[in-house]
Amino acid sequence: MPDVTFYVLASYAEPQRLLFVCKLVEKAYRSGSYCYVLTDNDAQAERLDDLLWTFRAGSFIPHQRYEGELPAVDNVILIGSLEPPARWQKVIVNLSGQGPQQIDQAERILEILDDNAEIKAEGRMRYRRYQQSGIAVVTHKV
Repeated sequence: MPDVTFYVLASYAEPQRLLFVCKLVEKAYRSGSYCYVLTDNDAQAERLDDLLWTFRAGSFIPHQRYEGELPAVDNVILIGSLEPPARWQKVIVNLSGQGPQQIDQAERILEILDDNAEIKAEGRMRYRRYQQSGIAVVTHKV
């Protein structure tokens, strides 16, 4: 069973949500974790991909968009709307409304919500799904 953590941001704009994801991804990368960021769609994946290049001066996080083909190097952050490949299921950062399908494969799932009513409603459904699966969920208000 994975550890599931919900981060609930006070803001309701996607740029702040993506910036928070960049910080989480940086922390996961520095700890040596394979990390996958699950997005709703390709446009959201592209926005996050662009932001990871610029969010912090002097920071470099190797990353690439995942469109079904595995990267040539290890320990790169993958971003995409497809289900994560096997080696990138250790840490899943979820930006999608649906969430990861194979939750039993992950060690950690980080759910990122903001004050948008639709995003919070989708998050509540995932929260219930995790609880019904017997997973203890931790919530942090940021």
